[in-house]
Amino acid sequence: MTEKVLAAVRVGPSKTEIREYPMPDIPADAALMKMEVAGICGTDVKLYAHPMSNVPVIMGHENIGIIAKAGAEFTARKGFKEGDLVFVEHYVMCGKCEWCHSGQYRHCENTDWRSNPDGIRYGYTSAEKAPHLWGGFAQYVYLPWNAVLHAVPKGVTPELAGLVTPMANGVEWSLFEGGVSYDSTVLIQGPGQQGLSQTVICKQAGASLIIVTGTTKDAARMAVAKKLGADHVIDVQKEDALARIMQITGGKGVDVVLDCTAGAGTTPILLGIDALKRKAGTIVVQGEMAEFPNFPLGKVTVKYITIKSARGHSYKACELALAQLASRRFPLELITTHRFGLKDVDLAIKSVGGAGVKDVIHASLMPWE
Repeated sequence: MTEKVLAAVRVGPSKTEIREYPMPDIPADAALMKMEVAGICGTDVKLYAHPMSNVPVIMGHENIGIIAKAGAEFTARKGFKEGDLVFVEHYVMCGKCEWCHSGQYRHCENTDWRSNPDGIRYGYTSAEKAPHLWGGFAQYVYLPWNAVLHAVPKGVTPELAGLVTPMANGVEWSLFEGGVSYDSTVLIQGPGQQGLSQTVICKQAGASLIIVTGTTKDAARMAVAKKLGADHVIDVQKEDALARIMQITGGKGVDVVLDCTAGAGTTPILLGIDALKRKAGTIVVQGEMAEFPNFPLGKVTVKYITIKSARGHSYKACELALAQLASRRFPLELITTHRFGLKDVDLAIKSVGGAGVKDVIHASLMPWE
């Protein structure tokens, strides 16, 4: 095993350096994961360009790897041994609070890097915090006793397993939060990796109608959405989206709206509210929005709309996502479009954001290439 670990470190807005870190000692209750694939998503694009602090960070929160070294207590506690292919969630829970005891560790203060300076979350925590390896844009990742791991099913490649996080979000947001089920009608806004994952999960759940919206630049992604189960796609820059939705639904509107536009302003939310059925629809929103002047509370009330926020994924959602990947029911390789090496992190992140290599949907960072 090498004595040094190479990592791509964000050292400022849109700036990365390749740095070396010492190979950490692994106590009995910890492990070391050799990285295979780190997925890159829209959150990475946002935080790369606009980090919340200037501390150095090894980004990468969608991480697949092989257990390279495991302490005896770690193996006894977690059930994973050296050589196992695993997916590690980005949450590093405290294991003691009410959220952790209820299985909702994504709400644990120990994972809240925004407000807790001692919080740990893969891809977000300062690389200055020993033992430094807190992100997947590196050759190895450190796994403490409170890391959350899942076994990657046999037959699922590391690259395909890199879709677990967006796919788990699809399960959490559409099924658990949105209530999508058999015969549901659904509007999915945004055909990125999140929106495409929602498409797959809604189709799997038995939705009878799936409409996906995007912009003109999303043409290739919307073509993929059709192949993954979308019944209709709408270019909101070329069509009157609301009129088209009402035409498709016979004026009834949809049961559920899933906003996957990553906080693209108020327009998608307003469209979603209008596109919902006359009474008792549900809209699931995500992304950060500083202000929403003239929010249509009256319309929300009259239509008896339920608004829910999407926040990460649960353990069960990850397990269901892994099972979905293993089923091979959908051509999910259409989402994993591009590979990049460690030295190309800057290009990879910018490409996911639409400013580098064209038509990237989900980028796989391969730290050893």
